[in-house]
Amino acid sequence: MSEPSNYFKTGTLAAHDVRRSFTMGKGVVEVLKGVSLSVAPGERVFLCGPSGAGKTTLLYILGGLESPSGGRVTINGESLYERSNSSLAEMRNRYSGYIFQNYLLLPELTAVENVCLPGMIGGRDAKDRGAHLLNQVGLGSRLQHLPAELSGGEQQRVAIARALVNDPQIIFADEPTGNLDSKTGGEIMNLLLSVVAESKKTLMVVTHDTSLAGQGDRMLVLRDGMLET
Repeated sequence: MSEPSNYFKTGTLAAHDVRRSFTMGKGVVEVLKGVSLSVAPGERVFLCGPSGAGKTTLLYILGGLESPSGGRVTINGESLYERSNSSLAEMRNRYSGYIFQNYLLLPELTAVENVCLPGMIGGRDAKDRGAHLLNQVGLGSRLQHLPAELSGGEQQRVAIARALVNDPQIIFADEPTGNLDSKTGGEIMNLLLSVVAESKKTLMVVTHDTSLAGQGDRMLVLRDGMLET
């Protein structure tokens, strides 16, 4: 597999005047209105704000999942969305790990098979690493369980392991505790912060819970499509 320039070297993730709008009927809705930020290697940044502020849209744009309408996203100084589709897909698979509110586990795959999936997509055998990561998140005895046989907290632990399986530089987490009760959500956030610190990853989290956000290095607040200063 090719090595597309500097994407897989530790460096700064940055947004430069990022805008995103959607056409709805005859009107245009501006979701992001010129957002600029930078996230340093190893930094743990929490993105907060009210519902509809554009937090998830911004996270997806930074993570290579959704193109902006204007502005640029750079990793290590290189423009993300000026790459070819194949290079962008490779970046998502190798540079980034993703954790979603609804877990997004494949129901027909076991826990360890779900964890190994990004490795398989990238052409790598990740069975041993997948089992190791599930042990690391406390699910060493649940490797062969299907998602339906796991609690919500256990499914999110599988998702955390899956996000780490390709040893990415940065983890993007979209409301990772949003479907969990407060006790389980706190445990999941503590686990996520612990494994990210241990593996020296950059972390960017969208959350509505400012008490959880206080555990990071920095909290950004997005309101009406703009970052508060």
